[in-house]
Amino acid sequence: MYDQTVVGKGISMSLLGNIVFFIFGGFLIFLGYVLGGILLCLTIVGIPFGIMCFRIAGGVIAPFGREVRETEPPGGALALIMNIIWIILPGLELAVMHLVLALFFALTIIGFPIAVQHMKLVPLALLPFGHVMSSRSAFTREFRRP
Repeated sequence: MYDQTVVGKGISMSLLGNIVFFIFGGFLIFLGYVLGGILLCLTIVGIPFGIMCFRIAGGVIAPFGREVRETEPPGGALALIMNIIWIILPGLELAVMHLVLALFFALTIIGFPIAVQHMKLVPLALLPFGHVMSSRSAFTREFRRP
């Protein structure tokens, strides 16, 4: 199975990465998603989008050690319609923001892991309905060989 020292190092490196991400702008991005979620929840029509902002904010606060994957089965027609509305409202701007931040952080060797995390968040920011952000340990448990 898994060696405990490798698992422990993975957890500590994820924690260190999350702390660095938090310091170098992760908190501001988190606040942006939370404030956007609050504003979207002010209207009845915007509640599903506000809830999605809160879900993304939970993933943005600590992206190291997590993966973005498509849900199984895909969301269907409703998820497609919600994603189209999401792209028109905040989605395209959020995805471009993550792309620009990834480009900015990729300019330095130290910022490259943060750039990778921003690139990981682009699909979630662009098409959140039908994607889920889950822990890597849950992902590996799901596909572990007996």
